[in-house]
Amino acid sequence: MSLLLISDTHVPARARDLPDRVWDQVGAADVVVHAGDWVTPDLLDALEARCSRLIGVWGNNDGLELRRRLPEVARVELGGLAWGVVHETGPRTRREERMRAAHPDLDVLVFGHSHIPWDTEHDGLRLLNPGSPTDRRRQPSCTYMTCRVGGGVIHDLELHALPPRR
Repeated sequence: MSLLLISDTHVPARARDLPDRVWDQVGAADVVVHAGDWVTPDLLDALEARCSRLIGVWGNNDGLELRRRLPEVARVELGGLAWGVVHETGPRTRREERMRAAHPDLDVLVFGHSHIPWDTEHDGLRLLNPGSPTDRRRQPSCTYMTCRVGGGVIHDLELHALPPRR
């Protein structure tokens, strides 16, 4: 099963749309995971129309309509692993320990908010932040992640850096 992990898209506040490379991945992925900060429901509608399966949560920049349509925390089984999706995880200090305590039943937790890519493991919990495909903030580039999952294992996890927008 192939996954696309994105977060903090901020469409249309930071970009008019997702980059073409990300849309290409949307069409190729079995599952698209979005860890919040959509900004308007338009992107949610577009992703729902174009992807096979969407798992998403709302973020701190998302209004009432997105909060009505999306959970704050999503939980799902993918490829034999228990996945969770949240937007915020708090400060980076002791993040792994806090998230393991908060989500004792998960194998993987995808999160956003910081726009900073993250991939760590603690006590059996893998934490993944794909960064942002539209707003790099203080990062060298905008980013997203892809991976395959099956048999209780994540394969070929890759952080993709996007070229600068023109």
